[in-house]
Amino acid sequence: MPAKGKHRRPKQHPITRKLALAGTGGAALALPLISATTAGAVAPTAAPAALTAAPAAAPATAPATYSVVAGDTLSEIAAEHSVSGGWKKLYAANKSVIGDNPAIIRPGMKLNLGAQDETARASRSAARPALKPATKTAYANNLDGWIRESLDVMAKHGIPGTYNGIHRNVMRESSGNPLAINNWDINAQNGIPSKGLLQVIDPTFKAYHVPGTSLDSYDPVANITAACNYAAARYGSIDNVNGPY
Repeated sequence: MPAKGKHRRPKQHPITRKLALAGTGGAALALPLISATTAGAVAPTAAPAALTAAPAAAPATAPATYSVVAGDTLSEIAAEHSVSGGWKKLYAANKSVIGDNPAIIRPGMKLNLGAQDETARASRSAARPALKPATKTAYANNLDGWIRESLDVMAKHGIPGTYNGIHRNVMRESSGNPLAINNWDINAQNGIPSKGLLQVIDPTFKAYHVPGTSLDSYDPVANITAACNYAAARYGSIDNVNGPY
């Protein structure tokens, strides 16, 4: 017991704040508070210069789709959109849409390109202009339109030829009739008659068929394009053809 008349110094009871966790690294800062009975204020403990930062979130991914336009091929689409596994993987993922023949893809088909990194896709889009027009080019459904569409497909595949060279040979071989067929020459006698605008036999058409065009040898665009592809391999260009082949 204290002596009578003596002043007792009151005990101080500092109140401490519970530790606060900062960031994901588990670093903690103790921020003591001084009791109201303390005469002077005490500066809080300084925070560390740097705290452990939370790891950056992985870029979001989303399934991407592509709408086919005239002249497209699976290999071109796969290369343009960096599809892992190339056209074979692209075909496998879209076989239910394309069908049994990967060479036939039609304008308007929606192809699944797989999960694409949104950041990478945005970077590619910003780095280069669109490679294809937003809308399909309209071609007249006549000889002029067929030749022009064929020339556009040929340009994408590096097949040489000019409008005049194609037109000249078409008029000489079929007079512009896409259903023309030769039933009297040696090919017809062998059971493989020449067909179409540029009068090609089926084995030649199949060997020089250009992906993205019809597999029907009577189809005007497919017929012209395959014939020009054959002529390029044998004569250098359809422009160099002046006789039947």
